[in-house]
Amino acid sequence: MQTIGKGLRDNFDWPLFVTVATICVIGVANLYSATSAASEALSDRYIQQIYWLVLGAGAAVLIVAIDHRHFERFGYAAYGVGVVALVLVFLIAPEIRGSQRWIKIGAFSLQPSEMMKIILIVALAKYLHNDPKTDGRTLKDLVIPGAILAVPMALILAQPDLGTALMLAFIFGTIMLLTNLKLRSLAALALTFVISAPLTWTYLLQDYQRGRLTSFLDREADLLGSGWHAHQSIVAIGSGGTLGKGFMMGTQNQHRFLPDQATDFPFPVWAEEQGFLGVALLFFLYVFLILWGLKVASQAKDRFGAVVAVGVSAYFFWHTIINLAMVSGMAPVVGVTLPLFSYGGSSVLTSMMAIGLLMNVSIRRFSY
Repeated sequence: MQTIGKGLRDNFDWPLFVTVATICVIGVANLYSATSAASEALSDRYIQQIYWLVLGAGAAVLIVAIDHRHFERFGYAAYGVGVVALVLVFLIAPEIRGSQRWIKIGAFSLQPSEMMKIILIVALAKYLHNDPKTDGRTLKDLVIPGAILAVPMALILAQPDLGTALMLAFIFGTIMLLTNLKLRSLAALALTFVISAPLTWTYLLQDYQRGRLTSFLDREADLLGSGWHAHQSIVAIGSGGTLGKGFMMGTQNQHRFLPDQATDFPFPVWAEEQGFLGVALLFFLYVFLILWGLKVASQAKDRFGAVVAVGVSAYFFWHTIINLAMVSGMAPVVGVTLPLFSYGGSSVLTSMMAIGLLMNVSIRRFSY
């Protein structure tokens, strides 16, 4: 045990830790500002965020303490538990805003679909670890991993939760692409998505989701309705200038023009108050985190660890890209959080668990 502890200390990934800690600290400070003008019921969300970060840090420490090869052994069992939890959502979860996503456990609410992102990464890593194929993968080789994706994705779409379902698809696509998927197969998958788009629009999307897509195509059509979020977000980002208006001085936020500023839209609060320089700092932190994750993947000593590191990097890449595109008007509003920056228990807990997995692989790349 002493030898294991010494190995963890000696190989601890300080760049990863400092980057994540910095994002968390400025995220809590930004959340304090974002909720300072909100109702009394929402004004203590930054305190709740700290609780979730501490809980997530504890989960990350536990994950780091266990050799990631043990997670590989139980990858499919974890997948089964995740699918069962998604089914339970339809049986016991209350309906909120027309969807069923959260399971109440005492005073806490957990979102199984969020946890499924990490579970999917582990399950795909286990499959690819056991797959002896070394040359380029064809569509035939994607049948089993595609089924691993399809089951939770279908359940999440039925909740309905388009944003999380898309995240699963993007994480899956990235893992497959970076683990030697043939470009011809990738093109065929992309063509399938394009062909299925009309069916998705007609049969899978809810009315409010269609409204978000149409408002993205024409933001001026319904500024007081479905286009309100994106419009006010763009105004807030643009008004920040180079240096910003100062901490807790953003007018869009303080005058409560900016909706969902704690969950889906914390970035416009940061951009308005901290300006271009603050935005550049936040960009740098996320870019460093993603590239560092890929570096860890390239140095991993086993295929399972490499795929896990790729999956975690994909998780942070797509969350960051989609959220920033969403709040800047370059993508429809689909309810994707900015990891470790947005308020949300399940989101924070999932992100911290992802960091724990990445730290685990990083530390043990020197061990064997």
